Formats: sequence, C-alpha cells, structure tokens
Amino acid sequence: MPAGAAGRLSAADWVEAGFSLLATDGVKALTVGRLCDRVGVTKGSFYWHFTDLGAYRKALADTWAEVNDTDRAEFTGLAGLPPRERLVRMMGALLGQRHWMLERALREWARTDADVAAAVAASDRWVRRAVRQAYLDDGFSTEEAGVRADATFAAGVGFLHLSASAPGPKVAAQQQRFLDIMLRH
Repeated sequence: MPAGAAGRLSAADWVEAGFSLLATDGVKALTVGRLCDRVGVTKGSFYWHFTDLGAYRKALADTWAEVNDTDRAEFTGLAGLPPRERLVRMMGALLGQRHWMLERALREWARTDADVAAAVAASDRWVRRAVRQAYLDDGFSTEEAGVRADATFAAGVGFLHLSASAPGPKVAAQQQRFLDIMLRH
C-alpha cells in the first residue's frame, strides 16, 4: 500500500484499499478491521481520516463516481469516430480489465445503498446517452436508437456478470458479434 510523503496513509490510500477489498471480497468486507488489516495500520489511522464507516463508504462512492465521470468524459473525444468504432471503444473501456471486478461490486453494493445507487444511476445515464448518440449517428431513428442503446447497455452489464474473470478474447468476440447484430439496419 503506497503511503503518503510522510509515511502516513492519506484518505486516497484508504479509498484505494477499499476499492481493492470491495472488488475482491464484496461490500460485506468493508469493515474498519478488514481495512486496517489490508493496509497494516491501527484503527486510529482510519478514524484520523473518516468519522465513521458511513463517511468512508460515502468517500468510496464519491470517488468511484469521479473516476467513472473522468473515464466517461473520454467518450467525448470519440465523437469524430465512426459509430461502430465508437461503440467498440466504449465497450472495451467499460468491460476492460481495469473495471470489471469493481464495476460488478459497485452494482451489487448499489442494491443496498441509496447513495451508491444514485452514483451508479448517474454514471449509467451518461453512458446510455453516449451509446444512444452512436446509434443516432449511424442513422437510426430516435426511438430505434433508444431501444438499441438500452439493449447494448443491458448486454454490457450482462457481459460483466457472466465473466468469472476479466473478459478475454471470447467475450471480445461476443461483443463484436453483438454489435454486428445491433448495427444492422
């Protein structure tokens, strides 16, 4: 675990540890004791940065939303690409090695936490708009683009949950085949 310049953990270090624990062991593992064991410090260090576990969990959700927003903002730079290439890159980013475990864990956590659910829903709306725009740019009607965007988004979440490990070549081939179907006029 990287420590701050003075050898102390920063709030960002605690958030990173929480993401790691959340991704590998799920939301039930997010306890002060498990976090302290993960980073090798006492509970006093945790409480130096966070008033309680609720504040810590809020920091996790807020940080995830910020990271997701930054990642999603990269989609804006794809606007000049052909719609299919744009969709391939978006799917690759959303289902890639970097996100698959954490994304699944956050979606599971969102089922029981309203703040996390709100962060996930806001990110999802943004992604669905970007996907819908790609279908519009490919020449589909507004209604058809909306249906295809929702189906593409749902399939992407499904691909996340079907993978026992980070998506590999088989999933990438399935994604390509899926886009072949979805881009048929």
